[in-house]
Amino acid sequence: MPWRAPNRAALRVARVAAWALAGVGLAGSAPSPAAPGPAGAALPCGEFAIHQFAADAIPRIDGDPSDWAEVGADEAIGVERLAADDGSGRRPDPASLSGRIRVGWVRGLNRLFFLYEVEDDDWDFGRPGLRNDIFELVVDGDRSGGPLIARFHPALNAAGPGGLDAAQAWFGFQNIHAQNYHIFTPPGDKDPAMAWGPQADWIKRLPWANFASRHRLQPGGGGRLTLEFWITPFDRADPAGPEHSVETPLRENGVIAMAWALIDRDGAEGTRNHFWNLSPRHTMYGQAAELCAFRLMPPRQPALAADWSFRILDPAARTVAFTDTSRGTVTARRWDFGDGTGSTEAAPVHRYAQSGKFVVTLEVSGPQGRARREKVWDVSFTGDPPP
Repeated sequence: MPWRAPNRAALRVARVAAWALAGVGLAGSAPSPAAPGPAGAALPCGEFAIHQFAADAIPRIDGDPSDWAEVGADEAIGVERLAADDGSGRRPDPASLSGRIRVGWVRGLNRLFFLYEVEDDDWDFGRPGLRNDIFELVVDGDRSGGPLIARFHPALNAAGPGGLDAAQAWFGFQNIHAQNYHIFTPPGDKDPAMAWGPQADWIKRLPWANFASRHRLQPGGGGRLTLEFWITPFDRADPAGPEHSVETPLRENGVIAMAWALIDRDGAEGTRNHFWNLSPRHTMYGQAAELCAFRLMPPRQPALAADWSFRILDPAARTVAFTDTSRGTVTARRWDFGDGTGSTEAAPVHRYAQSGKFVVTLEVSGPQGRARREKVWDVSFTGDPPP
Protein backbone atom coordinates (compact mmCIF):
# COMPACT_ATOMS: atom_id res chain seq x y z
CA MET A 1 0.00 0.00 0.00
CA PRO A 2 1.48 3.42 -0.89
CA TRP A 3 2.41 5.72 2.01
CA ARG A 4 0.06 8.58 2.74
CA ALA A 5 0.84 11.71 4.71
CA PRO A 6 -0.74 11.58 8.18
CA ASN A 7 -3.81 13.73 8.77
CA ARG A 8 -2.67 16.86 10.66
CA ALA A 9 -5.61 16.84 13.05
CA ALA A 10 -5.01 13.16 13.75
CA LEU A 11 -1.34 13.88 14.49
CA ARG A 12 -2.28 16.46 17.08
CA VAL A 13 -5.00 14.30 18.67
CA ALA A 14 -2.54 11.42 18.99
CA ARG A 15 0.02 13.67 20.69
CA VAL A 16 -2.58 15.16 23.02
CA ALA A 17 -3.73 11.69 24.04
CA ALA A 18 -0.18 10.51 24.63
CA TRP A 19 0.75 13.52 26.75
CA ALA A 20 -2.50 13.30 28.71
CA LEU A 21 -1.87 9.66 29.57
CA ALA A 22 1.63 10.56 30.66
CA GLY A 23 0.52 13.59 32.66
CA VAL A 24 2.39 16.02 30.44
CA GLY A 25 0.97 19.54 30.04
CA LEU A 26 0.25 21.05 26.63
CA ALA A 27 0.69 24.55 25.27
CA GLY A 28 -2.18 26.30 23.55
CA SER A 29 -5.41 24.87 22.29
CA ALA A 30 -5.28 25.40 18.54
CA PRO A 31 -6.95 22.51 16.71
CA SER A 32 -4.93 23.04 13.55
CA PRO A 33 -1.31 24.02 12.78
CA ALA A 34 -0.46 27.71 12.90
CA ALA A 35 -4.17 28.44 12.59
CA PRO A 36 -5.59 31.94 13.01
CA GLY A 37 -6.67 32.54 16.58
CA PRO A 38 -5.52 33.75 19.97
CA ALA A 39 -1.96 33.44 21.10
CA GLY A 40 -1.02 30.34 23.04
CA ALA A 41 -2.27 31.53 26.41
CA ALA A 42 -0.48 28.70 28.20
CA LEU A 43 2.90 29.69 26.76
CA PRO A 44 5.09 31.53 29.25
CA CYS A 45 6.26 34.37 26.99
CA GLY A 46 5.37 36.40 23.90
CA GLU A 47 3.62 37.47 21.81
CA PHE A 48 6.35 38.33 19.32
CA ALA A 49 5.99 39.26 15.65
CA ILE A 50 7.11 37.38 12.55
CA HIS A 51 7.35 39.92 9.73
CA GLN A 52 5.66 39.09 6.43
CA PHE A 53 7.74 39.65 3.29
CA ALA A 54 6.06 40.08 -0.07
CA ALA A 55 6.64 37.40 -2.69
CA ASP A 56 8.88 39.81 -4.62
CA ALA A 57 10.94 40.71 -1.53
CA ILE A 58 12.01 37.29 -0.20
CA PRO A 59 15.37 37.61 1.60
CA ARG A 60 18.30 36.15 -0.28
CA ILE A 61 20.33 33.88 1.98
CA ASP A 62 23.76 35.44 1.56
CA GLY A 63 24.51 37.07 4.90
CA ASP A 64 23.65 40.54 3.58
CA PRO A 65 21.12 42.23 5.90
CA SER A 66 19.96 44.81 3.34
CA ASP A 67 17.00 42.60 2.38
CA TRP A 68 15.64 43.12 5.90
CA ALA A 69 15.49 46.92 5.87
CA GLU A 70 11.67 46.87 5.80
CA VAL A 71 11.47 45.00 9.13
CA GLY A 72 10.66 47.53 11.82
CA ALA A 73 12.51 47.93 15.10
CA ASP A 74 9.34 46.86 16.89
CA GLU A 75 9.55 43.49 15.10
CA ALA A 76 13.15 42.83 16.16
CA ILE A 77 14.07 41.03 19.39
CA GLY A 78 17.15 42.50 21.00
CA VAL A 79 19.72 40.49 22.91
CA GLU A 80 18.82 42.66 25.92
CA ARG A 81 15.45 40.83 26.01
CA LEU A 82 17.22 37.58 26.90
CA ALA A 83 17.91 36.55 30.48
CA ALA A 84 20.18 34.11 32.27
CA ASP A 85 18.74 30.63 32.60
CA ASP A 86 19.55 30.41 36.33
CA GLY A 87 16.43 32.33 37.37
CA SER A 88 18.43 35.36 38.51
CA GLY A 89 16.95 37.68 35.88
CA ARG A 90 20.42 38.85 34.84
CA ARG A 91 20.69 40.36 31.38
CA PRO A 92 23.70 40.30 29.06
CA ASP A 93 26.23 43.07 29.54
CA PRO A 94 25.88 45.16 26.35
CA ALA A 95 29.60 45.85 26.45
CA SER A 96 30.15 42.12 26.04
CA LEU A 97 27.15 40.88 24.04
CA SER A 98 24.59 42.87 22.05
CA GLY A 99 22.54 42.72 18.90
CA ARG A 100 19.15 41.61 17.62
CA ILE A 101 17.30 38.78 15.90
CA ARG A 102 14.59 39.30 13.27
CA VAL A 103 12.20 36.65 11.96
CA GLY A 104 10.21 36.66 8.73
CA TRP A 105 7.89 34.58 6.61
CA VAL A 106 6.30 34.65 3.14
CA ARG A 107 2.67 33.77 2.53
CA GLY A 108 2.55 30.53 0.54
CA LEU A 109 5.93 29.22 1.78
CA ASN A 110 6.29 27.05 4.87
CA ARG A 111 9.61 28.64 5.78
CA LEU A 112 10.79 30.74 8.70
CA PHE A 113 13.53 33.26 7.81
CA PHE A 114 16.00 34.57 10.40
CA LEU A 115 18.52 37.39 10.53
CA TYR A 116 20.93 37.16 13.47
CA GLU A 117 23.14 40.24 13.99
CA VAL A 118 25.24 40.03 17.15
CA GLU A 119 28.33 41.72 18.54
CA ASP A 120 30.44 39.68 20.97
CA ASP A 121 33.72 40.53 22.64
CA ASP A 122 34.83 36.87 22.66
CA TRP A 123 33.69 34.53 19.87
CA ASP A 124 34.35 30.90 20.65
CA PHE A 125 34.62 28.67 17.59
CA GLY A 126 37.13 26.49 15.81
CA ARG A 127 37.19 23.72 18.42
CA PRO A 128 35.57 20.31 17.86
CA GLY A 129 32.07 19.31 18.83
CA LEU A 130 29.71 21.56 20.75
CA ARG A 131 32.55 23.70 22.08
CA ASN A 132 31.28 26.67 20.12
CA ASP A 133 29.13 29.75 20.54
CA ILE A 134 25.64 28.61 19.55
CA PHE A 135 22.26 30.03 18.62
CA GLU A 136 19.89 27.32 19.88
CA LEU A 137 16.49 27.51 18.18
CA VAL A 138 13.37 25.47 19.03
CA VAL A 139 10.17 25.53 16.93
CA ASP A 140 6.80 23.87 17.59
CA GLY A 141 4.81 24.86 14.52
CA ASP A 142 1.38 23.58 15.59
CA ARG A 143 1.79 24.41 19.32
CA SER A 144 1.19 20.79 20.26
CA GLY A 145 3.37 21.17 23.35
CA GLY A 146 4.91 18.41 25.41
CA PRO A 147 8.49 17.19 25.38
CA LEU A 148 10.47 16.96 22.15
CA ILE A 149 13.78 15.59 23.41
CA ALA A 150 14.17 11.92 24.34
CA ARG A 151 15.49 12.63 27.84
CA PHE A 152 12.14 14.21 28.73
CA HIS A 153 9.94 11.44 27.35
CA PRO A 154 7.79 10.22 30.27
CA ALA A 155 8.19 6.57 29.23
CA LEU A 156 11.99 6.67 28.87
CA ASN A 157 13.46 3.64 30.66
CA ALA A 158 10.06 2.89 32.17
CA ALA A 159 9.40 -0.74 33.03
CA GLY A 160 6.58 -2.69 31.44
CA PRO A 161 4.54 -2.14 28.27
CA GLY A 162 5.01 1.28 26.71
CA GLY A 163 8.45 1.80 28.15
CA LEU A 164 11.15 3.05 25.79
CA ASP A 165 14.88 2.53 25.85
CA ALA A 166 17.22 5.32 24.76
CA ALA A 167 17.44 4.16 21.13
CA GLN A 168 13.67 3.84 20.77
CA ALA A 169 13.15 7.32 22.20
CA TRP A 170 15.79 8.75 19.88
CA PHE A 171 14.56 7.22 16.64
CA GLY A 172 10.86 7.19 17.46
CA PHE A 173 10.40 10.51 19.27
CA GLN A 174 13.25 13.04 19.26
CA ASN A 175 12.71 16.23 17.23
CA ILE A 176 9.68 14.74 15.48
CA HIS A 177 6.74 16.98 16.50
CA ALA A 178 8.91 20.01 17.29
CA GLN A 179 12.49 20.71 16.27
CA ASN A 180 15.66 21.86 18.02
CA TYR A 181 18.59 23.29 16.05
CA HIS A 182 22.03 24.16 17.43
CA ILE A 183 23.27 26.76 14.93
CA PHE A 184 27.00 27.39 15.24
CA THR A 185 27.94 31.07 15.48
CA PRO A 186 30.05 30.96 13.45
CA PRO A 187 30.49 27.36 12.26
CA GLY A 188 34.11 27.54 11.11
CA ASP A 189 34.67 24.21 9.34
CA LYS A 190 31.56 22.59 10.88
CA ASP A 191 28.18 22.09 9.26
CA PRO A 192 26.20 25.30 9.88
CA ALA A 193 23.95 23.57 12.39
CA MET A 194 23.35 20.46 14.43
CA ALA A 195 19.76 19.27 14.01
CA TRP A 196 19.26 17.53 17.35
CA GLY A 197 17.52 14.41 16.14
CA PRO A 198 17.56 11.45 13.73
CA GLN A 199 16.41 13.73 10.88
CA ALA A 200 19.85 15.36 10.67
CA ASP A 201 20.72 13.84 7.30
CA TRP A 202 18.05 15.89 5.52
CA ILE A 203 16.25 18.51 7.65
CA LYS A 204 19.10 21.05 7.75
CA ARG A 205 19.80 20.96 4.02
CA LEU A 206 18.14 22.32 0.89
CA PRO A 207 15.28 22.29 0.08
CA TRP A 208 14.29 22.37 3.79
CA ALA A 209 16.92 24.77 5.16
CA ASN A 210 19.68 27.12 4.07
CA PHE A 211 22.36 29.05 5.97
CA ALA A 212 24.87 31.82 5.19
CA SER A 213 26.98 34.14 7.33
CA ARG A 214 29.31 37.09 6.98
CA HIS A 215 32.08 38.01 9.38
CA ARG A 216 35.79 38.69 9.84
CA LEU A 217 36.07 36.96 13.18
CA GLN A 218 38.97 35.10 14.74
CA PRO A 219 38.57 32.56 17.56
CA GLY A 220 38.73 34.38 20.89
CA GLY A 221 38.39 37.79 19.26
CA GLY A 222 35.56 40.27 19.16
CA GLY A 223 33.42 41.60 16.37
CA ARG A 224 30.14 41.33 14.56
CA LEU A 225 28.52 38.23 13.11
CA THR A 226 25.70 38.41 10.58
CA LEU A 227 23.91 35.09 10.13
CA GLU A 228 21.02 34.62 7.72
CA PHE A 229 19.06 31.41 7.32
CA TRP A 230 15.70 29.75 6.91
CA ILE A 231 14.26 26.49 8.16
CA THR A 232 11.08 24.51 7.53
CA PRO A 233 8.90 23.80 10.59
CA PHE A 234 7.33 20.34 10.67
CA ASP A 235 4.26 18.95 12.42
CA ARG A 236 5.98 15.63 11.87
CA ALA A 237 9.66 15.42 10.93
CA ASP A 238 9.94 11.72 10.28
CA PRO A 239 13.35 10.06 10.72
CA ALA A 240 12.45 7.94 7.66
CA GLY A 241 12.78 11.03 5.48
CA PRO A 242 11.00 14.09 4.12
CA GLU A 243 8.65 12.00 1.99
CA HIS A 244 7.10 10.70 5.23
CA SER A 245 7.03 14.10 6.95
CA VAL A 246 4.37 16.80 7.28
CA GLU A 247 5.29 20.49 7.08
CA THR A 248 3.57 23.04 9.28
CA PRO A 249 1.33 25.15 7.02
CA LEU A 250 2.06 28.78 7.87
CA ARG A 251 -0.98 31.06 7.73
CA GLU A 252 -1.45 34.77 8.21
CA ASN A 253 -2.26 35.67 11.83
CA GLY A 254 -1.47 32.13 12.89
CA VAL A 255 0.52 31.61 16.10
CA ILE A 256 3.43 29.23 16.43
CA ALA A 257 5.55 28.36 19.47
CA MET A 258 9.24 29.20 19.29
CA ALA A 259 12.15 30.32 21.45
CA TRP A 260 15.91 30.52 21.38
CA ALA A 261 18.97 30.76 23.55
CA LEU A 262 22.39 32.29 22.94
CA ILE A 263 25.04 29.97 24.33
CA ASP A 264 27.96 32.33 24.87
CA ARG A 265 31.28 30.71 25.78
CA ASP A 266 33.95 33.11 26.99
CA GLY A 267 37.44 32.89 28.41
CA ALA A 268 40.32 30.55 27.73
CA GLU A 269 39.04 27.28 26.27
CA GLY A 270 35.50 28.59 26.68
CA THR A 271 35.56 28.02 30.42
CA ARG A 272 32.78 30.54 31.17
CA ASN A 273 29.43 29.50 29.72
CA HIS A 274 26.45 31.83 29.60
CA PHE A 275 22.98 30.66 28.56
CA TRP A 276 20.84 33.66 27.61
CA ASN A 277 17.24 32.53 27.02
CA LEU A 278 14.23 34.19 25.42
CA SER A 279 11.94 31.86 27.37
CA PRO A 280 11.96 32.18 31.17
CA ARG A 281 12.31 28.38 31.39
CA HIS A 282 15.73 26.80 30.98
CA THR A 283 14.34 23.49 29.75
CA MET A 284 12.57 25.10 26.79
CA TYR A 285 15.21 23.33 24.68
CA GLY A 286 13.30 20.09 25.19
CA GLN A 287 9.85 21.13 26.43
CA ALA A 288 7.62 22.74 23.82
CA ALA A 289 5.18 23.99 26.48
CA GLU A 290 7.95 26.36 27.62
CA LEU A 291 8.35 28.16 24.29
CA CYS A 292 7.06 31.64 23.38
CA ALA A 293 4.15 32.71 21.20
CA PHE A 294 5.03 34.17 17.78
CA ARG A 295 2.42 35.55 15.39
CA LEU A 296 2.68 35.35 11.59
CA MET A 297 1.93 38.97 10.78
CA PRO A 298 0.01 40.39 7.82
CA PRO A 299 1.83 42.90 5.60
CA ARG A 300 2.54 46.10 7.49
CA GLN A 301 1.22 48.47 4.80
CA PRO A 302 -0.24 46.33 2.04
CA ALA A 303 -0.53 48.05 -1.31
CA LEU A 304 -3.63 47.25 -3.32
CA ALA A 305 -2.91 44.11 -5.31
CA ALA A 306 -5.59 42.23 -7.21
CA ASP A 307 -5.65 38.45 -7.03
CA TRP A 308 -8.21 35.67 -7.08
CA SER A 309 -8.63 31.94 -6.77
CA PHE A 310 -11.15 29.49 -8.15
CA ARG A 311 -12.50 25.98 -7.74
CA ILE A 312 -14.42 23.95 -10.31
CA LEU A 313 -17.50 22.69 -8.49
CA ASP A 314 -18.96 20.60 -11.32
CA PRO A 315 -16.88 19.94 -14.45
CA ALA A 316 -19.85 18.49 -16.38
CA ALA A 317 -22.04 21.51 -15.63
CA ARG A 318 -19.06 23.90 -15.98
CA THR A 319 -19.80 25.52 -12.62
CA VAL A 320 -16.96 27.49 -11.00
CA ALA A 321 -16.64 29.19 -7.61
CA PHE A 322 -14.45 32.31 -7.70
CA THR A 323 -12.96 34.11 -4.68
CA ASP A 324 -11.43 37.57 -4.49
CA THR A 325 -8.12 37.20 -2.60
CA SER A 326 -6.86 40.73 -3.28
CA ARG A 327 -4.61 42.47 -0.75
CA GLY A 328 -5.42 45.92 0.59
CA THR A 329 -8.72 47.70 1.06
CA VAL A 330 -11.20 46.84 -1.72
CA THR A 331 -14.33 48.98 -2.03
CA ALA A 332 -15.41 47.88 -5.50
CA ARG A 333 -14.70 45.01 -7.84
CA ARG A 334 -15.61 43.80 -11.29
CA TRP A 335 -15.24 40.25 -12.61
CA ASP A 336 -15.01 39.40 -16.32
CA PHE A 337 -15.51 35.65 -16.66
CA GLY A 338 -14.25 35.60 -20.24
CA ASP A 339 -17.56 34.60 -21.77
CA GLY A 340 -19.18 38.02 -21.96
CA THR A 341 -20.57 37.89 -18.41
CA GLY A 342 -19.32 39.25 -15.10
CA SER A 343 -20.07 39.98 -11.46
CA THR A 344 -19.38 42.46 -8.68
CA GLU A 345 -19.58 39.94 -5.83
CA ALA A 346 -16.58 38.99 -3.69
CA ALA A 347 -17.15 35.26 -4.16
CA PRO A 348 -19.39 34.61 -7.17
CA VAL A 349 -20.39 31.21 -8.48
CA HIS A 350 -20.64 31.12 -12.28
CA ARG A 351 -21.89 28.54 -14.75
CA TYR A 352 -20.39 28.63 -18.23
CA ALA A 353 -22.94 27.98 -20.95
CA GLN A 354 -20.37 26.57 -23.37
CA SER A 355 -17.20 24.55 -23.05
CA GLY A 356 -13.94 26.30 -23.79
CA LYS A 357 -10.82 27.94 -22.40
CA PHE A 358 -11.38 31.29 -20.72
CA VAL A 359 -9.40 34.42 -19.88
CA VAL A 360 -10.79 35.62 -16.54
CA THR A 361 -10.07 39.07 -15.13
CA LEU A 362 -10.71 40.73 -11.77
CA GLU A 363 -10.47 44.52 -11.39
CA VAL A 364 -10.56 46.05 -7.90
CA SER A 365 -10.43 49.59 -6.57
CA GLY A 366 -10.12 51.26 -3.20
CA PRO A 367 -8.44 54.13 -1.32
CA GLN A 368 -5.03 53.00 -2.61
CA GLY A 369 -6.05 53.10 -6.27
CA ARG A 370 -6.92 50.41 -8.79
CA ALA A 371 -5.47 46.99 -9.61
CA ARG A 372 -6.18 44.22 -12.08
CA ARG A 373 -5.34 40.50 -12.31
CA GLU A 374 -5.89 38.46 -15.49
CA LYS A 375 -5.36 34.68 -15.69
CA VAL A 376 -5.13 33.00 -19.07
CA TRP A 377 -6.76 29.59 -19.52
CA ASP A 378 -6.58 28.70 -15.81
CA VAL A 379 -10.33 28.11 -16.12
CA SER A 380 -10.65 25.51 -18.85
CA PHE A 381 -13.10 22.76 -19.79
CA THR A 382 -11.48 21.53 -23.01
CA GLY A 383 -8.15 20.43 -24.40
CA ASP A 384 -5.67 22.70 -26.11
CA PRO A 385 -6.59 23.94 -29.59
CA PRO A 386 -4.61 22.56 -32.52
CA PRO A 387 -1.27 24.31 -33.13
